[in-house]
Amino acid sequence: MNNSSLLLLSFSVGILVVIQGGINARLGILLNNTLLATTAALVMSASFTLIAVFMTVRELPSIDQIQSIPTYMWFTGGALSFLAVTLFYYIIPRIGISTAVIFGLSGQIIFAAIASHFGWFGMPMEPMTIKKVMGMIVMTLGVILIKY
Repeated sequence: MNNSSLLLLSFSVGILVVIQGGINARLGILLNNTLLATTAALVMSASFTLIAVFMTVRELPSIDQIQSIPTYMWFTGGALSFLAVTLFYYIIPRIGISTAVIFGLSGQIIFAAIASHFGWFGMPMEPMTIKKVMGMIVMTLGVILIKY
């Protein structure tokens, strides 16, 4: 997949996050419980993921591969997903989907720039540049203009 396609796909993912956040936050309101909405969303997500795995995975990892993965990696991603999704569904009805997404996206962009600068999580390093810092400052000003 070429870079333009990946950028368009990333943009589309942003749209999907807003749609699912709105739907599942509303589900939490209707169920009168954010955790029930999170449970429904994550159970359905796991179900769709299993279907995709059964349809596409041709070879499972070896026992050696599985054993070589640090234990924390098996749990941390799921715990962070649970926390992020639950908080998103809790926050949206209280401050609105636009505000929740704008501030959440700002946090993602700023933290991603820091994490990529240092190569955290085993990801490729992308140095922090003046251009990136200026972009984050402009983004922050944009968030302030949108919100206030």
